Amino acid sequence: MPSMIENPVFTLDQVSFAYDRQQIALDRIDLSVAQGDSIAILGANGSGKSTILKIMAGLFFPTEGRLTAFGEPLSEKSFWDEEFNNAFRRRVGLLFQDADVQLFSPTVLDEVAFAPLQLGINQAETMERVNAALRALRIEHLRDRAPHRLSGGEKRRVALASILSLDPEVWLMDEPTTELDPRSQSWLVDFILSQHESGRTIVIATHDLSLVEAVADRVCILNEDHRIAGMGSPAEILSRRDLLLACNLIHEHIHPHPGEEPHRHPHVHYPLHHHDHEQGQ
Repeated sequence: MPSMIENPVFTLDQVSFAYDRQQIALDRIDLSVAQGDSIAILGANGSGKSTILKIMAGLFFPTEGRLTAFGEPLSEKSFWDEEFNNAFRRRVGLLFQDADVQLFSPTVLDEVAFAPLQLGINQAETMERVNAALRALRIEHLRDRAPHRLSGGEKRRVALASILSLDPEVWLMDEPTTELDPRSQSWLVDFILSQHESGRTIVIATHDLSLVEAVADRVCILNEDHRIAGMGSPAEILSRRDLLLACNLIHEHIHPHPGEEPHRHPHVHYPLHHHDHEQGQ
């Protein structure tokens, strides 16, 4: 059973999901997300972390188990109601891993305005929101540019602005540091922290251990059997090298050293780069 959290934003109770009802992506997941949480769903590629985000975003629905959002059951039938659909889409924003999947409008201005207009926000308020989002992401100078002609970091900012224009209560972010250079990763961390500090709920799917350490209050780690292998604070989870190795988030190299037996080093590929020496393994 998921841990008892008062007024959870999301509750996944024994949630399983299989693509085409054959390829298992999630196996009996219990997870609750509280309002104001900053939680990282950590796992190797293919572990199911992106699927969890898409379920929370109402893009996929459990094959088995129960899902609630804001205290109400969330199902495909829920979204048949246009009022419910619009309200939910305003409250929950999903940042896709690949910005090119998210961006499709002819200009940045059109891109950032698209969701508010589609969800019934009037033209005047939409433009106020668009201008505020462009300022917040420091991309006013890109407003008339075609998104597909931008750099990777610029595309990521535009994708963030397109969500920020809705001012969502919940940010779901799928591998947000993918293909970003160190400077762009730094401003992204600052952006996530600013949203969290303003009371927004943050759920990030990632295998980037440095991002977990920088922004998360709580970590849910998935193994390659698509199940939860551990829950805890970043310090607790990142200190468990056995767990990180088992979940394919760090790996071992054997290094010969002159005059010594070979050493096996668990390698953690993030800025806080650790080597643990285990003699004779």
